[in-house]
Amino acid sequence: MARVSAPASAPILPRTVWRLPAVLTGWLLGTALQLQQAALWPLPAYAGTLALALAGAWVAWRQPHWRALAWLLAAAAAFGLCGLRAGVFLAGALAPTLQGQDLRVTGVVAAMPQERETGLRLRLQVESALLQGAPVRVPPLIDLTWYARGQHEGELTPPPAVRAGERWRLTVRLKAPHGARNPHGFDYELWLWEQGVQATGYVRTSARLDAQHGPPQRLGATWRHLVEQLRQRVRDAIARTLADPAHGGAPDAARQRAAGVVMALVTGDQRAIDRADWDVFRATGVAHLMSISGLHITLFAWLTVAALGRAWRLSPRLCLAVPAPTAALAGGVLLAGAYALFSGWGVPAQRTVCMLATVALLRLSGRHWPWPQVWLLACAVVLAADPWALLQPGFWLSFVAVAVLFATDSGAASVRPAGARGHFYALLREQWVVTLALTPLTLLLFGQVSVVGLLANLVAIPWTTLVVTPLALLGVLWAPLWQAAAWCVQGLSVLLQWLAAWPWAQISLPLAPLWAGVAAVAGGTLLALRLPWGVRALGLPLLLPALWWQPPRPPPGQFELLAADVGQGQAVLVRTAHHALLYDAGPRYHQDSNAGERVLVPLLRALGERLDLLVLSHRDSDHTGGAAAVLAQQPQAQLLGSIAADHALQALRPVQPCAAGQRWSWDGVHFDVLHPPPAQSPPATEGAPGGSTASSRYGANTNATSCVLRIAAAGASASEGEKGKVEEGTGAGAIALLAGDIELAQEQALVDAGAPLAADVLLAPHHGSKTSSGQAFLQAVQPRIALVQAGYRNRFGHPAPEVAARYRRQGSTLVQTPDCGAVRWQSHAPHAVHCERQAAQRYWHYRAEVTPASQQ
Repeated sequence: MARVSAPASAPILPRTVWRLPAVLTGWLLGTALQLQQAALWPLPAYAGTLALALAGAWVAWRQPHWRALAWLLAAAAAFGLCGLRAGVFLAGALAPTLQGQDLRVTGVVAAMPQERETGLRLRLQVESALLQGAPVRVPPLIDLTWYARGQHEGELTPPPAVRAGERWRLTVRLKAPHGARNPHGFDYELWLWEQGVQATGYVRTSARLDAQHGPPQRLGATWRHLVEQLRQRVRDAIARTLADPAHGGAPDAARQRAAGVVMALVTGDQRAIDRADWDVFRATGVAHLMSISGLHITLFAWLTVAALGRAWRLSPRLCLAVPAPTAALAGGVLLAGAYALFSGWGVPAQRTVCMLATVALLRLSGRHWPWPQVWLLACAVVLAADPWALLQPGFWLSFVAVAVLFATDSGAASVRPAGARGHFYALLREQWVVTLALTPLTLLLFGQVSVVGLLANLVAIPWTTLVVTPLALLGVLWAPLWQAAAWCVQGLSVLLQWLAAWPWAQISLPLAPLWAGVAAVAGGTLLALRLPWGVRALGLPLLLPALWWQPPRPPPGQFELLAADVGQGQAVLVRTAHHALLYDAGPRYHQDSNAGERVLVPLLRALGERLDLLVLSHRDSDHTGGAAAVLAQQPQAQLLGSIAADHALQALRPVQPCAAGQRWSWDGVHFDVLHPPPAQSPPATEGAPGGSTASSRYGANTNATSCVLRIAAAGASASEGEKGKVEEGTGAGAIALLAGDIELAQEQALVDAGAPLAADVLLAPHHGSKTSSGQAFLQAVQPRIALVQAGYRNRFGHPAPEVAARYRRQGSTLVQTPDCGAVRWQSHAPHAVHCERQAAQRYWHYRAEVTPASQQ
């Protein structure tokens, strides 16, 4: 039978061109679906899904009518492969029985150690581990903190010098990865998962422990982790070179901060950058330039391709063997990969190298694909290498920026002027397009955007990428160039600090829900496209839901508590219909980090919250550690608390002393201070807290002076000892009691004085310490719900087992932030709590070990 040929005009290409994009899109969807799982399936389920997808692909290859299912088969394959990888990795997690045990581990330092005020942070690749002399299995990669000896024994003895590639034998205590879980907060456990770390802990060393288990031992240097060894040498060399010789090697502040930027650009050590500089970089929108970013690696690849191509053409023999464009392209990608590896092989670097390699392979194969197909292929390659990159903001920022630039570049070159003017026009246009398209996405991801970012980037991008970064990299070959790079950084910093000081240099908006954010991103992209302005204008209405979004607030007469997950500390946000109060500000973690900067400021920004009052129950650092950061971000907030006159916070904001008898009302919600007793009764006030001098009769016991705050919704009874009744589902009269760190003596004093203690929810005194939560106090309060803010596996044992048992016997539901994450409770729905950890549970998150009821 003669074969019938298709007519010349038959659309053969359109019938097939969709298949690869469909497969790639299916791969992305399958990966995204698997990342939404709260718990993993058994490994055979994922293996079966992958096998079925591969079998379906084989059938589709032989049966053309099956090819319409290509996207579904690709999604199933991605889902199965990602789940299989996750299950295999999770199988190596730390056994629960090994948590908190003294283990003797031997391993090799796998990354540059990071120096901190409190000691040293290092990553160890474990070779062996012993528990009481018997071998046990621990995860292959662990993160450790080696504290200065003064943390536990009074004498400040720093850890010894540790270098990458060294083999050490150490006594350690480990625990499963556990991070704070707050609304819109950083996912520390996901970050560790991507790094391959499955346990964290600290080095145990003291005279007693060293005699029992043996002291820390450096067993010698190895040839392993050579890249990390080289990175550490270069980092240390930059620090030595940029030290001020006139001051015995001690750099001044400006030089030291510039040295941190140079270190970050060369070695990827972002922790070397001073926090104040990060604030300036974020305010001016140039933070992406001050570390190893995709832009730097792409520029490095482009310069390398140009240099290799020119050098290759000098040799006719080499050109005959391999064409110069081919050699230059392959060499550029390989050297860019080497640069990314040297910079620490972070997620942005991995993503950029995958994209460059994908584009280079297409070009070397002679294929010319439309840009959407190339873009989809690059996305799929990146997610095949690291599926969890899909959850990183950098993934979306970089790929959306690339897509918008591709989509808007058509015909742009033909209208540009020639020469330097044309290059400036291209830079200006590209920066404008990226700013227009990414501003909604930045607001969706971070809740803030730099207004001066366009101007700052017009200067910072060419200056950093064409001057600072090349000088910093060439300094590896000739050290004096590092000094030139530092001078350039200092000059740029002057400009950026000036821009950051502008009024409204950076604006913050409440984080909008996903639907509003997606609409805003679509609107920004539509405005950036090369379309008629009448069509572009349709993008403006799409921006409005995200720009005008306001999170829902409690109705008048009701209030809401949000107990933030701040670790071993305390911080509770109280919201009414039009006001907000923050009770305590969490702990100080170490020299450069506290709960204010890490948790509370981002949380307040995401909620669009303006504090009326910050209440600091007492001066202990686990309650005041983040106060300075909160006050800096909330300049309008008043300050009330039991804070000594010589406390550092007094210099930032006048502190109104906290004393019993102070009361005020917001939106029908009543606030009463019940403790500490005043020197004399203060007058009652409406609308704001009143003031008087708090009693100093408790001496040095700061816990005893804690502010105890009673919050009552409309309809609550204020009579002594009488509890306002809560109608089912209405919340009329619901009461909360925030008790700070008061102890048994102060609890009994409140009971004896007949204070109105009855409450529906109680913030457990002193984090559930055995010195608090006495039986008489609990009988007076009779809380339905008791909140405990404490650190995961904290060294104080909070909450104490006997205290937890006491609450349960009282009939209270005990809710703990290590298990629950941030806790939300609403007075108009007083019988329920919202746990952030459970609501946003994913399989890489810590799961609380449930104690059988018989053991509670």
